[in-house]
Amino acid sequence: MQQIHWDDFTKVELRVGRVLSAEPFPEARKPAYILRVDFGPGIGMRKSSAQVTAHYRPEELVGRLVVAVVNFPDKQIGPLMSECLVTGFHDVDGNVALCVPDRDVPLGTKLL
Repeated sequence: MQQIHWDDFTKVELRVGRVLSAEPFPEARKPAYILRVDFGPGIGMRKSSAQVTAHYRPEELVGRLVVAVVNFPDKQIGPLMSECLVTGFHDVDGNVALCVPDRDVPLGTKLL
């Protein structure tokens, strides 16, 4: 595993947001949803493609807190311009489970 310096870690803006909407993304190469995530007044709403269809239905995602990288450059994913990277972990089958806070925290809070 490559080590990084503390300064490298502090450059990554991992922030908490709340999913406002989740819609199927049929144009994606792998099954995915288009998520609209609210990160609060300082950051606002961002869109992301999330390959989380194995564990979540769209209606289960709405209202959930998620952790996302908000300072990557925008990335074109098919017809969608992704504005953040929602984080997760692969389970034993390779499906993505979301990385989420276990308590309610203010939108936009940075991961320490």
